[in-house]
Amino acid sequence: MKILVTGGNGMVGKNILEHEKAIHYFLLAPSSTDLNLSDYTSVDNYLKEYQPDFIIHCAGLVGGIQANIARPVDFLVCNLDIGRNIIMAAKNNGIKNFMNIASSCMYPREAQNPLQEELILQGELEPTNEGYALAKIVATRLCEYIVKENSSLQYKTIIPCNLYGKHDKFSNKDSHMVPAVIKKIYEAKQNKATEIDIWGNGLARREFMYTEDLVDFVYFALEKFDQLPQNINVGLGFDYTINDYYQTIAGVIGFDGKFVHDLTKPIGMRQKVVDVTKLKQLGWEHKTSLEEGIKKTVEYFKIAILHD
Repeated sequence: MKILVTGGNGMVGKNILEHEKAIHYFLLAPSSTDLNLSDYTSVDNYLKEYQPDFIIHCAGLVGGIQANIARPVDFLVCNLDIGRNIIMAAKNNGIKNFMNIASSCMYPREAQNPLQEELILQGELEPTNEGYALAKIVATRLCEYIVKENSSLQYKTIIPCNLYGKHDKFSNKDSHMVPAVIKKIYEAKQNKATEIDIWGNGLARREFMYTEDLVDFVYFALEKFDQLPQNINVGLGFDYTINDYYQTIAGVIGFDGKFVHDLTKPIGMRQKVVDVTKLKQLGWEHKTSLEEGIKKTVEYFKIAILHD
């Protein structure tokens, strides 16, 4: 099977390409020079030339709370253009199978946890990443509309919880929480700091899954794509507090200083954990524990730092 993986240079894309099952498929992972997803003509021409059997769409502009707050226009428009172009070009070129990888940020901020797939557009979004969420909702709905108009097409959406792992961004400004905290605590230990600040009271709850687990599901789904529901959550089905993540990361790195809570900083949604009922019905669940995933990610981070 010839599969086009968009976003092959991102965290999820790189893990897809490196997975042990990748050798069973012919994977196309063009750079942005070869495939400009922001330009419909470029996408259309690429699909006409290479004619993939299947598309896994995981490209996008991503970032943590600070990046989303600072650049809402970019996070909306860039992701909106990318999603629309690849989905419509796939449809217009007769590609029957499309896996759209979205995000649990699409769920309403006040929705009852665990978050069920049917809750999309059932309430107001979290303001700190609303632009990104809106773009992902549009792509998800577009896949639904396409299937509604033509039931012979399988354009389905995977909704992962928050992710971390190899090939993540380790930056104070652009990262999601786990890689940002790994960098912060690692540098604090290197600098012999005695305390670290935590945004908010640390009691907000988050569900972070190791990226390799998501990629395991991607390959699982490739083999059972006709059995997947239209939209499906992929996550742990349980969560941890922000304080738990800080303490686990500190334990792995060996930082023994104290934590100070900065109550002036935004914390986002107080809880966000996905419902995994449909996932379990398919017979799949994650494999990597939090401590094991953090250990692997810290090791990768150390290698990345030394390489830079």
